[in-house]
Amino acid sequence: MNPAAQPFDAAQDLADAPRVAGPRLRPKDAATLILFRGAAKAPEVLMGRRAQGHVFMASKWVFPGGRIDRSDFTAASATDPSSEALTRLQREVPARRARALTLTAVRETFEETGLMLAEPAPPAAVAGPWREFRAIGALPDLAALTYAGRAITPPGRTRRFDARFFMADVSALLKPEPTAGSGELDEIAWLSLPEALALPLPAITRLILGEAAERRAQPDRIPPFVRMIKGQHIITRE
Repeated sequence: MNPAAQPFDAAQDLADAPRVAGPRLRPKDAATLILFRGAAKAPEVLMGRRAQGHVFMASKWVFPGGRIDRSDFTAASATDPSSEALTRLQREVPARRARALTLTAVRETFEETGLMLAEPAPPAAVAGPWREFRAIGALPDLAALTYAGRAITPPGRTRRFDARFFMADVSALLKPEPTAGSGELDEIAWLSLPEALALPLPAITRLILGEAAERRAQPDRIPPFVRMIKGQHIITRE
């Protein structure tokens, strides 16, 4: 087993985002991208530290990602998602939303790190969140994404997400080094797995990092789905 593989720490997950009083929030669709580089036996992963001012997971190290945007439903791409990724996603959501989630992962990664999972294309003028991406001269490479897992934030948190985790190799990037991005992450770095696991990670990030590293070495590994049912964290694989 890969040394990165980690059991899920349910107690830590509750500590990462304690329950709060207030209305019951419905999870918002979100997507995250785990970027790897290097050999499968000793890879490095791209991670960023959330700024201290965030009300959710402040100062924690995470993968770049965020909420789905309306523009993700209509954005153009150079390639389509793989049949495996679409098959898994379409068990959960309609086809149009499934594709949009892959675009969310690419867009959010670009916004937070400056990295582009893309192929060169003629510059184009578009409105909205994809404006800068398209102006540079690129289209998202959705075929480079592998579906790595899903997690729903437990009830009673200040933010709730139905997050899909994707992974890709650095070779699919137009340029391999991150920039400052939007500022949502106040530090960005390529880290070895031992280095990453030594950082203050949310429990779900720690679990998914280990799962993604395992899946990179064993492509047939079934991605996990983490959620809370009747007060208990449940992990299933389908």
